[in-house]
Amino acid sequence: MTADTPTGKTPGHPSAPRPGGPVTGSAPAATVGLGMPGAGPPPDGAFDAHHPPDAALIGDCVHCGFCLPSCPTYVLWGEEMDSPRGRIDIMKAGLEGDAFDAGSVRHLDQCLGCMACVTACPSGVQYDKLIESTRAQLERRVERPRGQRLLRALVYGLFPYPRRLRAMRGPLRVYQVSGLSRLLARTGLLRRLPEPVQAMESLAPKLGHTERLAQRIPATGTRRRTVGLLTGCVQGTFFPDVNAATARVLTAEGCEVVVPRRQGCCGALSAHAGRETEALRFAKQVIETFEAAQVETVVVNAAGCGSNLKEYGHQLRDEPGWAARAEALAGKVRDVTELLDELGPVAERHPLPMTVAYQDACHLAHAQSVRDQPRRLLGGIPGVELREPAEAELCCGSAGTYNLLHPEPARELGERKAAAVRATGAQVMVTANPGCWMQVATTLARTGERMPVAHTVQVLDASIRGVPVQRLLAQALDGPGTVASP
Repeated sequence: MTADTPTGKTPGHPSAPRPGGPVTGSAPAATVGLGMPGAGPPPDGAFDAHHPPDAALIGDCVHCGFCLPSCPTYVLWGEEMDSPRGRIDIMKAGLEGDAFDAGSVRHLDQCLGCMACVTACPSGVQYDKLIESTRAQLERRVERPRGQRLLRALVYGLFPYPRRLRAMRGPLRVYQVSGLSRLLARTGLLRRLPEPVQAMESLAPKLGHTERLAQRIPATGTRRRTVGLLTGCVQGTFFPDVNAATARVLTAEGCEVVVPRRQGCCGALSAHAGRETEALRFAKQVIETFEAAQVETVVVNAAGCGSNLKEYGHQLRDEPGWAARAEALAGKVRDVTELLDELGPVAERHPLPMTVAYQDACHLAHAQSVRDQPRRLLGGIPGVELREPAEAELCCGSAGTYNLLHPEPARELGERKAAAVRATGAQVMVTANPGCWMQVATTLARTGERMPVAHTVQVLDASIRGVPVQRLLAQALDGPGTVASP
């Protein structure tokens, strides 16, 4: 597989020449989206025998092009190999015996995994399965340059571990309230830091009060369902108010909420990055945790986590003793808006006269096909007027850890999404994933046009509790950790 020859590239396209170090093997130097050197080929063919991409699934692609307008990287660059069908061609060549070169790895790495192409495809191509199995192969068989390895070790050694994230809260809070962040920005020192570090600094949410949830919270009135709440890694550490609002809304709607104490990562970030062994280990811990909780439904309020849990049956399909347990748990998983829509409202909704731009989280809309439910719930609040941003199918650029590993294209996508949200003229943006929240809110702040951002359940919670709309908007503008205030 040879890399495409860059001709007529738009400025900033990752295929354009950039400075970078040598790659492993004899392949010429290449760059990925954030200006880092591309990885070289493995010593033999592209794929080993452990779950290579399925040839039958690859054969489903008829190259019709319906996926192109929905693919973020194709929309940015107009590059065929940075489209779903182009990446499928790379996979097909790998199955036919070609080895990965630096260009092939770069094009596969630059996929956000947003799954908008799955929604757009009239042939039902399961691109999600193809890219996940291919990335697992890359992770095992491609030796990345040292800088990439260190960055990935930092990202995946931190974000899937709630205890490590919680240990960061104190220092990060001190950094935010001390004014050091403004000093670094004013002196220009921040711009001298490596771009991934700049991305981490800018995306860090404003920290506030942490509300610890009880292990078991009784339903208000007649109990309709016993549910377990997945608190999440980033969600639980940096957006604890979303979990608190989720619990309040669920109990108000007649659910007894169980919050298992020793929760770990669900494995979403690892699975989407191809870190298969790590993802399976996390998945098994989650299965054991919620089996012990003996709940009817597992409720998730982060889109990426929910889509991953629903794939446990596929991920653990050949794990002895786990396949059936994984399928059983996956069958119990519901996004919080999915469950609330299914149950129907019993709690009174107080008016919230405001305009809302609802931003579809990719792994909720495309991976889980949950689109109408959050809109119905928001539309059921008296006074709420829903407005739809343009290009709703395009990813905001967060995509799990994509905005840390590929900050340049992520920034372009974030600016495009922020402009679409601003153009609605809405008073608040509502979404269903912490990554989307941080990405769009950060982009809006960077352009000098701050905007309140809230999770769907926070708006429902405010309506049920009768929080005045101006207080909700003010707290949503302040950031995570504040919307829970009465």
